[in-house]
Amino acid sequence: MPRYLLLIHGDEKQWSTTTDADRAVKDAAHRDFAAAVGARLVLGHELHPASAARTVRRGDDGAPAATDGPFAETRESVGGLYVIEADSMDEVVALAATLHEVTESHSGVEVREVLG
Repeated sequence: MPRYLLLIHGDEKQWSTTTDADRAVKDAAHRDFAAAVGARLVLGHELHPASAARTVRRGDDGAPAATDGPFAETRESVGGLYVIEADSMDEVVALAATLHEVTESHSGVEVREVLG
């Protein structure tokens, strides 16, 4: 069965101001999502902020070099992910549409099929 990656994008500044009540709503929505996906859920995690990330690229000397944070100049970053098994992209898009983040003006969910 094909696997799909769901990347949850959003504005970290907005996420950092989430109230406890809003967080409870989001957490419940993610529990509902996981329940709807059921045994087809392969992996799902919230991520630490991009400011805690490291990026590894080829350095000036040709050797791999790690730097703090991502280089993307964007206010959106990846805040979480799911890997699920499903029969079609349409099925996964319909499931992704139930995630709370698609209702917020600053976030969304990218869906990509995993190769292999």
